[in-house]
Amino acid sequence: MKLMKVAVIALPTLAAAMPAFAERAYSPQEQKNKEIVLDFYQKALNDKDFDAASKYLGKYIQHNPLAADGPEGLRGFLDYLKKNFPQSKSEIKRVMVDGDYVILRVHAIRQPGDRGSAIVDIFRVEDNKIQEHWDSVQPIPEKSMNNNTMF
Repeated sequence: MKLMKVAVIALPTLAAAMPAFAERAYSPQEQKNKEIVLDFYQKALNDKDFDAASKYLGKYIQHNPLAADGPEGLRGFLDYLKKNFPQSKSEIKRVMVDGDYVILRVHAIRQPGDRGSAIVDIFRVEDNKIQEHWDSVQPIPEKSMNNNTMF
């Protein structure tokens, strides 16, 4: 009986909180932006295929100060990966979309056996082309000060 009282009180509270935890529905354009970025990311970062990835690129303004600007800058980075880290892989852990912006949380590993890096990649899509890119890269440490994962 006591359990029933707790359930009667708790269930409406939990039900009211559920929309806060649910991912919102994306508009058709936001869904298209998400698909563009995910396909681009696979072709560029995992397949290292500039020609296949380049069809998604607009101006591709690069905001990472260590990376060259424009599509040719991306071509150079992918050539570098192919030459120096041919087995590198990037696993997308989370995707968020807000209008023209697609944000990825990524676990990137340059070589098998490495802990890798936690990356936030932000893309701005306009007219179905990736126009801008920002990123923030954090190496995954050997030891953590807490029990939470980075993903």
